[in-house]
Amino acid sequence: MVASDGGNQPDETAVRGAGPRQTWAALPWLVRSAVVWSACLVVIAAGLYLLARITLLVTPLAIAVAATLFLAALLDPVQLALRRLRLPAALAALLSVLLLLGILGGVGALVWSLTADQFSELGEELRQGLERTRDFVTSTLPVSDAQLDSLLDQLRQAISQQQVDPVASARTVAEVVGSALLALVLLFFLLKDGREMWQWTLRRAAGRNRDIAAEAGRIGWHTLGSYSRGTMLIAAIDAIGIGLALVLLRVPLAFPLALITFIGGFVPIVGATVAGAVAVLVALAANGPTTALLTLAAVIAVQQIEGNLLEPLVMKRQVRLHPVVILVAVTAGTLIAGIAGAFVAVPITAVAWRVIDSVQRQRQAAANASDSASGPPAPDSPPSRTPPSGPSTTAPAPSPSEPSSSGAAPEPT
Repeated sequence: MVASDGGNQPDETAVRGAGPRQTWAALPWLVRSAVVWSACLVVIAAGLYLLARITLLVTPLAIAVAATLFLAALLDPVQLALRRLRLPAALAALLSVLLLLGILGGVGALVWSLTADQFSELGEELRQGLERTRDFVTSTLPVSDAQLDSLLDQLRQAISQQQVDPVASARTVAEVVGSALLALVLLFFLLKDGREMWQWTLRRAAGRNRDIAAEAGRIGWHTLGSYSRGTMLIAAIDAIGIGLALVLLRVPLAFPLALITFIGGFVPIVGATVAGAVAVLVALAANGPTTALLTLAAVIAVQQIEGNLLEPLVMKRQVRLHPVVILVAVTAGTLIAGIAGAFVAVPITAVAWRVIDSVQRQRQAAANASDSASGPPAPDSPPSRTPPSGPSTTAPAPSPSEPSSSGAAPEPT
């Protein structure tokens, strides 16, 4: 016979014959919580994996749509300004797209005209710079000339063994050109009919969900516009600052390096680091270690001013993300879609975070409003006590015509 434990442990026969609900209820709360959270994580991971696989299958389309949304948020103020001048929607959208193409083409032509004559001199300067770099490395580091030559030979062999597939290269070029043309066409129609498309989408929702979707869409679009315009302004300031430093230090190809800095500014943290490293390497190869150290100091100074002063002032807190979130987003975007994924990962993350936060705030506000409308619950009446003697103290029941004193407000209709 097993001694009874006072009913604390369930009967073995009862547990063995219990159903799933009884078995689940008999588990400790820690085990139930672990099972629930593990199931949620499995579902989320499966959903993210499925989304990533679908994105890989339609990568050119996804990149074109993301670029279209980014450019539309950037050009939306221009399109609205043209509409205020009584221009038709189609003409305003067309002029906005042509303005974008004119700026891109003008900047490319200007950079080419200013730096075309430097390319012929760059080869000799790079050769001399590499010789100075080689002498500096062998004189300061415990590396001999033979070891350095062996390392360079291995690097050349590794590069030469990389065979280029002409079919894959042609397909990549065709996908890039097709994505660019598709993005331009989508940009025109989004600027022309974007608000009508959004209103049509909202009409498909019903009740309170329409208000929640409208507010979330407004905040998401405002976040994307603020991010695109703020990022472009910060990238332009970085490019101007580093470009002026390169010009003053007489580093060759200062304008192309400034353009690389501008493009890298659209990839937070990672892009600025890579662009600065390229500028330092060119300065080291062309003018030696002293100019390279001065270039590194200028790059660090400009990036510190941008990160500590310009970004909080321009981007505001509503579109700022933690550096850990930015690094994870950029890494995930690079793994999924390469360089293009690195460009669009951070704005997508910022917009998604703001939309989710907006939906949660609206649902919480609706829940608080519902709780306040229902009123405080009626207090529990204390148990009645019968006095030992004297007349009865029981109050008469209120008549149906008298108002209730429970304090509960009627439910809103």
